[in-house]
Amino acid sequence: MDKTTTYPVIAVRDGIVFPKTENVLVFGRAKSIATINEALKRDKKMVLIQQMNVNDEDPKKENLLKIGVLVSIEKTIVGEKGEINAMVKGIEKVKIVEFTSELPFFEASVEKVIDIVELGDEINAMVKYISQQMKVAINHGKAVDFVFLMNILNVSTPGDFSYQIAAVLELKEEERQKLLEEQSLKKRLTLEVEYINREVKILEIEQNISAKTQKKFERGMKETFLKEKMKTIEEELGGADDVKDNKEFEQKIKKAGMPPEVEKKAIKELKRLNGMSQFNPETSYVKNYLDWLLELPWKNDVGNAINVKGAEAILNEDHYGLKKIKERILEYLAVLELRRTKEEGKDTKGAKKKSFQPTIICFAGPPGVGKTSLGRSIARALGRKFVKVSLGGVRDEAEIRGHRRTYVGAMPGRIIQGIKQAGTKNPLFMLDEIDKIGRDYRGDASAALLEALDPEQNHAFSDHYLEVPYDLSDVFFITTANMLDTIPDALRDRLEIIHFPGYTVEEKFHISKQYLVKKQQEAHSISPKECSINDAALKLMISRYTREAGVRELERQVATVFRKRARELVEKKENVAIVNAAKLPSYLGPYKYSNTILEAKNTIGMSTGLAWTQAGGDVLFIEVAIMPGKGGLTLTGQLGDVMKESCQAALSYIRSRWEKFGLKKDFYHEIDIHVHVPEGAVPKDGPSAGLAITTAMVSALTKNPFKRDVAMTGEVTLRGRALEIGGVKEKVIAAQTAGVKTIILPKENKKDLEDIPDNVKSKLNFVFVEQADEVFPVALANKI
Repeated sequence: MDKTTTYPVIAVRDGIVFPKTENVLVFGRAKSIATINEALKRDKKMVLIQQMNVNDEDPKKENLLKIGVLVSIEKTIVGEKGEINAMVKGIEKVKIVEFTSELPFFEASVEKVIDIVELGDEINAMVKYISQQMKVAINHGKAVDFVFLMNILNVSTPGDFSYQIAAVLELKEEERQKLLEEQSLKKRLTLEVEYINREVKILEIEQNISAKTQKKFERGMKETFLKEKMKTIEEELGGADDVKDNKEFEQKIKKAGMPPEVEKKAIKELKRLNGMSQFNPETSYVKNYLDWLLELPWKNDVGNAINVKGAEAILNEDHYGLKKIKERILEYLAVLELRRTKEEGKDTKGAKKKSFQPTIICFAGPPGVGKTSLGRSIARALGRKFVKVSLGGVRDEAEIRGHRRTYVGAMPGRIIQGIKQAGTKNPLFMLDEIDKIGRDYRGDASAALLEALDPEQNHAFSDHYLEVPYDLSDVFFITTANMLDTIPDALRDRLEIIHFPGYTVEEKFHISKQYLVKKQQEAHSISPKECSINDAALKLMISRYTREAGVRELERQVATVFRKRARELVEKKENVAIVNAAKLPSYLGPYKYSNTILEAKNTIGMSTGLAWTQAGGDVLFIEVAIMPGKGGLTLTGQLGDVMKESCQAALSYIRSRWEKFGLKKDFYHEIDIHVHVPEGAVPKDGPSAGLAITTAMVSALTKNPFKRDVAMTGEVTLRGRALEIGGVKEKVIAAQTAGVKTIILPKENKKDLEDIPDNVKSKLNFVFVEQADEVFPVALANKI
């Protein structure tokens, strides 16, 4: 191009084209179309100049910038509305020298603008950096036409590269014009480095936002799709049945007779269930919870009325003996009935409900004496359902109160489970073996029972699983225990203790004859004609094959007889139908116990004591051996701490009375005393062996034989006073079974003879003492 040349000029808003670049521009203004037509008539060249105000529809020459680009028109296409789409290629950068014409189009003389091209490592480094950043921009989603990309990759000079890059950068109009007007290649590349960095950063932010948006959108679409798919699957698999089940739940809730707060909770859970899919794992938990609420009895369907006379008849029918216990139970039932009738006669609306049960009965006694069976009889007498829950070994509080629903496999505690099992709100609920309940890191299970058993609290018992109060005030609670010592004081305070002593031989005979034989005949499908046990055989079985407070072992022996007889019947062996005393050993084997366990003759250094155990009364033989020594006292036989102290107290008592016993003042310096209780490996303890230990020591020291048919119980003080003890009935029965004729008791225990059956008392001679000195004339063969 000459120094100045005249070309048609088109004003553009933002479509500036850089030298050595190509672009398609749309021209719609009349002046622009006239300019293109004129350029096509000439040499297809024209100048593009950016107007200052992009909103100006008809800019004047004063509103046009001075630096533009000389372009050649490569191709044109006329649009539907008369606009021209033209592909133009930048030739070189030019400067307007003078406008020669304004109408019908701009025309001006221009001169070439020569760039200042600096070469070197810095220029090359900037070119390489911009190329790398352009690749990063493309990777982040920058849209670049393939032709532009090839042009950028194939440029041979840094100058051409800078213009190609400027053409693809996202720039404002003033930034494009600034790059166009910049003559220094180094400064232009520096600006492009800034612009490409800015664009890459923006693209990274956009990509991050786009990824998050896309992920959220995809998740939403996925959830929508899966929900619709699940809905279709549920409809195919019977989703309508679930809706039907939920409606049934709603109807059952309304008919269940729940208290208002419980019904509110059930409806709330049902709403949760309605909003869940049947494939939601929590659905089964909610359904299980609603099932529990619906299956619990919330209304009484059995009356609370108590027929005391009818109850007495049933107790007598089901159980032999236990006169005092039956009287106490009937008195207890009478109190319940009296209280119930008076409470129902009052206007108690708005008042806090109280239990009809003033306290909780606790049957305490050895195993096999009929505690559980008596509970069943009481339930039958009251016309109530009977529920039994064994608490032996329970250590977890959740076993009583239930597990919270946050745990997998959660379920209500044993109290609520028992109520559900009974199917009525007021069953007779037996908590068996309450003395064997334990505690550990999972909580105190016995403490959890307090709320259930306390009449002041159980009208609103809280089970962790149900999370709603349940009224236990109509439940008739009975507990059982073998020992009272292991029951916590707080729990024991709420119990009405009824002691079950062991049975006498006469009572066992009547129980076996009236109940056990018939029960086992039915259990073994044997009729009385096929096999029966006569009275003599039963008495022999009691005396020579069992030795217990209850009748459990006796029942097992009866079962053994019928079991062996059943085999004989099946094998069609000939045998007598009536089992007598002579025939009994062929069924049960040799005698397990001798008729009497006492010594065959009076013995020096031995006494017979009486003790109470969990299984009833027992006979203790206390042996004392004297040997040369230096005053040592040896105690063996697994004695407990209390019995060891009794031995020491007995020796101190004898030493203080040495003159009375005819001993030397310092007799104990020359001998050692060994006290032994030969009763196997069973630990023995309790404050009732003091008199027996003292008597055995006196017998050994004075060489005075102990009478074989005498037994005693009672504790002794250092001054020789005989102290009152407990378990008299059990001890007396054990003594009578062992063949004892005379029993020595502390005088304060005389009142306890009322509990002993007359047939037992008539066979025994009772001697009551206040001092140990009164024992020796009765127990020892020779006078002291």
